[in-house]
Amino acid sequence: MLSAVMTSPYFVHTRSVTNQRRNLMTSSSLGSKLTCKMRNPVPVPCEDVKEEETEIKLSSHDTTHGSSQQAAMHPQPEASPQRAHSRRRRQLKVEYDADDGASSVKTERRQPPDWKKQFELIREMRKGRDAPVDNMGAEKCYDSDAPAHVRRFQVLVSLMLSSQTRDQVTAAAMQKLRAHGCNAENIVATDDETLGKLIYPVGFWRSKVKYLKLTSATLQTDFGGDIPDSVEGLVRLPGVGPKMAHLAMDIAWDRVSGIGVDTHVHRISNRLGWLRKPSKNPEETRKALEEWLPRELWSEINWLLVGFGQQVCLPVNPLCSLCLNQHSCPSAFKSSPAKRPKSGSPPQSLSPASSFKTKTEPGPDDERIKREASHAATSPASRTRKTKSKVS
Repeated sequence: MLSAVMTSPYFVHTRSVTNQRRNLMTSSSLGSKLTCKMRNPVPVPCEDVKEEETEIKLSSHDTTHGSSQQAAMHPQPEASPQRAHSRRRRQLKVEYDADDGASSVKTERRQPPDWKKQFELIREMRKGRDAPVDNMGAEKCYDSDAPAHVRRFQVLVSLMLSSQTRDQVTAAAMQKLRAHGCNAENIVATDDETLGKLIYPVGFWRSKVKYLKLTSATLQTDFGGDIPDSVEGLVRLPGVGPKMAHLAMDIAWDRVSGIGVDTHVHRISNRLGWLRKPSKNPEETRKALEEWLPRELWSEINWLLVGFGQQVCLPVNPLCSLCLNQHSCPSAFKSSPAKRPKSGSPPQSLSPASSFKTKTEPGPDDERIKREASHAATSPASRTRKTKSKVS
């Protein structure tokens, strides 16, 4: 009788309802417990929270869909990979946008405020092209009828001789070398004494004899008597610096690789304030000028400022009163006082280019000649000659 009552549909239905109420009470108690814990946060181990969340999910699935219990036991791990994938894509997109923005923005270099006007005025003062560099520079010292590799070699030799030497002395030495045979083979075959007589009196002529022999031997063995076609190759040669290398690339190879900065370009760039801070040597000046000067002016600035430095912006006592940039140059009249015209004479005109022929730069050879002359005048031999002349 008892078994019949327990197996009747009424008792079966009542037992299922009771189980569902018990599950609902369990889930509600767990939900209230979690709600209380959220309101009063207490550190709970992560594993306990995950187990409670799993029980809630299972009980909810049991109350709604009895058949979905197996699916709840095997959750689909799709949410976390999707979130990681979406987060990774966002990072790539940000990096791509940042790269595009960096490539599109062009950083502007600092340029001197009045450099264009000053440059044009120097062109005005140099329009006569009558400075020593215009007639006796490296562009005028090679034999135009010689083969191409010999012409390039002669350009390099003239640049090596021009260091610490006036253009007039360099041109005279190159004329004697060309008559002797200015190519790598002949220079190597010439003894040091003969070569020294040919290039004398260029500055540091003894050292330049050694450099010419070593460079000529290197060019003959490694380059077939020609000169390297790169700045890196040129500066490896004995006695060749960055200024000579850039000028050789421009004159010999017709390639603008950089600005040839000598003592004139170095001095004038600092005087005009074309550098962010005063430079200590020509190499620092070259790097500072190349940061902002347009590349199409790199070839012109050398001969332009060299001739300007030979005629107007002299190293000692510059002719600021004749310079068209005297009102914008920060160094005007600081190195030398303004030259005042004599009373009764009309003021000098600033525009004609012929007015810049009045004075050229005193070179080191002039001072050396003066010292040798004064030494000769005070030597015992000169005194003996003077005594003999008086007796006679």
